Amino acid sequence: MTDRLMLLDSASLYFRAFYGVPDTVRAPDGTPVNAVRGFLDIITRLVTTYRPTHLVACWDDDWRPQWRVDLIPTYKTHRVAEVVAAGPDIEVVPDPLEAQVPVIRETLDALGIRIVGAAEHEADDVIGTLATRATIPVDVVTGDRDLFQLVDDARDVRVVYTARGMSNLEVLTDASVVAKYGVLPSQYADFATLRGDSSDGLPGVAGIGEKTAAGLLAAHGDLPGILAAAESGEGMSAGVRAKLEAGAPYLAVAPKVVAVVRDLPLPEVDARLRPLDAERKAAAEALAERWALGSSMARITDALERVDA
Repeated sequence: MTDRLMLLDSASLYFRAFYGVPDTVRAPDGTPVNAVRGFLDIITRLVTTYRPTHLVACWDDDWRPQWRVDLIPTYKTHRVAEVVAAGPDIEVVPDPLEAQVPVIRETLDALGIRIVGAAEHEADDVIGTLATRATIPVDVVTGDRDLFQLVDDARDVRVVYTARGMSNLEVLTDASVVAKYGVLPSQYADFATLRGDSSDGLPGVAGIGEKTAAGLLAAHGDLPGILAAAESGEGMSAGVRAKLEAGAPYLAVAPKVVAVVRDLPLPEVDARLRPLDAERKAAAEALAERWALGSSMARITDALERVDA
């Protein structure tokens, strides 16, 4: 079997699991475990379908890094539940899901699935770093379009996009990003910067939508090329040039916010998937009994047994 690394945008997936599995699924003590079971089932489906040999659950150690907020104060503002002066702000997370996150982490640990995060950075940045330094093919699993910037046929980095649900997974390559947006993956961060993204609180350049952004990138290559053309007054209408000039303060800072970090000093981790040894099987069985994970734990355990098959 050819080695392949799978990188999970963990929060994206456990939010999907939480909303996709009824909250009537509960442990014996009444604690909801719908997100835990749903997350395990998602991993089982991914491992079975795409056959990774290595897997990392990438984590938001800081879902809204202050350095990004310093550059664009509106960054993810609508998702802040409480501002914390000395640490990461608290995100709006339903209480029944928040209670399950530690159980998810405990379960992943019992299964030998590595969790990797980085202080003052999002899971996107962890994914960007691990994908960039990988020496084997990579599948990035996410519902976040921002990670399309990592797609790279030359390095065999794909995105498994979950936005349409686990029964309609979409594997994105260079060609499919071009087909969707009219830009190369290497241009996607500049495209997103120009267009903006309301889900992340990024305003974009007023009056420039996807079609105009794609056209500018097709003509000028990248954002510096677009700005150089605007300054020289060539290759675009006066109206578009005026919009870019009005958006200059935003464009001076937004690219750093939108671009995923690719050079974090992350430790080396052994991410190879393996069948559970006796100790891990006992830990997994104890967790399954405590949290009523039953068939979900059995399915993922079975999937791990067949990793090397």
